[in-house]
Amino acid sequence: MAHPVVVVNDTTLRDGEQTAGVAFTAEERIAIARALAAAGVTEMEVGIPVMGREERENIRAIAALGLPASLMVWSRMHDADLGAAAGCGAQIVNLSIPVSDIQIRHKLGRERDWVLDTIGHYVRRALDLGLDVCVGGEDASRADPDFLLRVVETAERAGARRFRFADTLGLLDPFTTFKRISALHEASDLELEMHAHNDLGLATANTLAAVLAGASHINTTVNGLGERAGNAALEESVTALHHLYNLSTGIDSRHFPDISRLVAVASGRPVPVNKSIVGDAVFTHESGIHVDGLLKNPLNYQGLAPEAVGRTHTLVLGKHSGSRAVIQAYAGLGIVLTQFEAKAMLARIREHAVATKQTPDSADLKRFYLEALPRAQVQS
Repeated sequence: MAHPVVVVNDTTLRDGEQTAGVAFTAEERIAIARALAAAGVTEMEVGIPVMGREERENIRAIAALGLPASLMVWSRMHDADLGAAAGCGAQIVNLSIPVSDIQIRHKLGRERDWVLDTIGHYVRRALDLGLDVCVGGEDASRADPDFLLRVVETAERAGARRFRFADTLGLLDPFTTFKRISALHEASDLELEMHAHNDLGLATANTLAAVLAGASHINTTVNGLGERAGNAALEESVTALHHLYNLSTGIDSRHFPDISRLVAVASGRPVPVNKSIVGDAVFTHESGIHVDGLLKNPLNYQGLAPEAVGRTHTLVLGKHSGSRAVIQAYAGLGIVLTQFEAKAMLARIREHAVATKQTPDSADLKRFYLEALPRAQVQS
């Protein structure tokens, strides 16, 4: 069963920054951390300490803000990594280790028993350093399910508080995700965290399935940043949890447009206009049938109130517009159109849309009206 409150551990500042070509400045990292905390994000994965002195200083700077959020850092199960993680001011360390046979053998050159021994050793060492521990199961989606149960059992016995199930290559579907997380949830009292990648476009769907199967925590990134096709998007995951399942995250989704713009600028990755929740076109309407329905009652074509995610409906004119939208647009300019005039303007608007591939602005609309006025007077 789903937890009544789902904890979002946003990893924009760690996995999001691992997007090819993305690098945040120290100021941008602080601004993003502040924005996430202001929205109600209570956990953030903020960096990889072993990367070097500058990375550790950036992490310490975020820790020094005293934000109402727990900070996590990412670490391999190596002495150098854990030593670097210990003095950064973070409360939680994600100790990551491959758990699929292909990565155990061909990445580590080891066997399963070595993985289990290593988990036990480094979890206990991290606890001795005063850190809470999440064991990150890299490539968990390709791990043998029975071995994965042994991994989770070993982590729990050693004192870890959480296990991160990483669909590292984004290969899962929601149905398989539900089965895999359900099995872990039934077998362990550990917190379970879903880390989904979007290679097949299923990261958000897999994240939701994991929550319904018992995952208490989810990883997200703003705008779905992340390696290759990215991670589960913060705005998508939270909005879906709130509106599909009535599950709480403690996050105020009205902050999403501002956070999205902040991260888009900092990352140099513009948000596609049709990106769900935060894209410019998501609450924009042109079709005459849709616009007419919205004007009669927003519920006719509104599954999600835009105000819930800090947005508003926008009506634009184009090839597929109808007379009612044209009349309303001109009324906004202080021009009252007759039905005859509206049809004339609509024909001109459609010509403009086809020729320029753009919607007309206020100046265009006024020009169309003035150009058509002499003809309308003659015909009257």
